Amino acid sequence: MTAPIRILLVEDNPGDVELTRETLAGGTLAVELTVVLDGAEALDYLYRRGRHADAYPPDLILLDLQLPRLDGREVLDAMARDDTLRRIPVVVLSSSDAQGDILACYALGASCYLQKPVDLAEFQAVVHAIEAFWFAVVRSP
Repeated sequence: MTAPIRILLVEDNPGDVELTRETLAGGTLAVELTVVLDGAEALDYLYRRGRHADAYPPDLILLDLQLPRLDGREVLDAMARDDTLRRIPVVVLSSSDAQGDILACYALGASCYLQKPVDLAEFQAVVHAIEAFWFAVVRSP
């Protein structure tokens, strides 16, 4: 049996967390989803600090931008400065469609930027598309 795909979801909205969790659970791939609620905890997880000392590196990060403590741009910036962390694909999933946010995220090394759909079915379709693309199409090193 193959190991599950490890996804780190960095999201502070409980509704988006639950919807993402349910959508991935209903998918075709075995996914181990870890949720952290802010950017500081995301970095603790990635650097295996504190309660995340035993964390496994994620295969993919789903990152919201508007987060408490450290926002998504600050997480991307920290990852961009670390040789190991910059290799992890990061999908920014944000409600913002501001061109400045999009440009900043790509400049900081985001793998892609998606605007969160407000429609339930569209949100689920986007999550399934992320899952299918990153784990059925893309070949990672």
